Amino acid sequence: MIRFYKYQGTGNDFILIDNRVTKLVLAKADVAFLCDRRFGIGADGLMLLDTLEGYDFNMTYYNSDGGESTMCGNGGRCITAFAQMLGIIDRKAFFKAIDGEHHAQFNADGNIALEMQQVNDIRHFDGYSILNTGSPHYVLWSNNVADIDVVHKGRAIRNQIEFQPNGINVNFAEVTNGKLKVRTYERGVEDETWSCGTGVTASAIAATKDTLGDFNTEIETPGGKLTVSFTKDKSNTAKAVVLTGPATFVFEGIIELKAE
Repeated sequence: MIRFYKYQGTGNDFILIDNRVTKLVLAKADVAFLCDRRFGIGADGLMLLDTLEGYDFNMTYYNSDGGESTMCGNGGRCITAFAQMLGIIDRKAFFKAIDGEHHAQFNADGNIALEMQQVNDIRHFDGYSILNTGSPHYVLWSNNVADIDVVHKGRAIRNQIEFQPNGINVNFAEVTNGKLKVRTYERGVEDETWSCGTGVTASAIAATKDTLGDFNTEIETPGGKLTVSFTKDKSNTAKAVVLTGPATFVFEGIIELKAE
């Protein structure tokens, strides 16, 4: 019997498990079952919160297909809110994820500001950009993103041979009145998610092209609004990258995980 908690960040939803005592070891099939929207709890991903010396906690993230994945920005905010609910932290967190160390803090408005890794390799092509913001992303510049068949087009790009064997996340981005609209196809979920934290971060950085300076970009996703701030220097590196947005508790419960 597993006690779980459900959180969402701009519609990107997660199962969270306090693993400090139970020390669960979940098989890929276990995670896929728990994330299944018909036979399990239902979520885009699952996170285990563990103790780790020198940090407030450790974050392990799995996609809904059951595979352990790379960094999840919305998940990083949600696990910070979870840690506060558990009494591990107050207003600030220092934790480790698969891509390294992260700081996070609660702002006065209740949103969580999550420090992301700096982005060193920003590659621009004709109509699209590729960069890694803790997870690999393809940003395709589009018109009328609301009308795009994200699943069909995103899956085709995600499965292109040059991105194998691991694939790539695909973002469809549109600049409107200085703001970004972004829709994302996520590998591992193999569907459009309502929001992707590392994806909006990638889109905000890519949108600046070769311009240097300080940036603070508002992004609209199907699940809500996020903000990405960062600084770009002469080395074409994005530093001091911060993803800010909500992280909301949905419900908690207990589910039986049956042995096969």
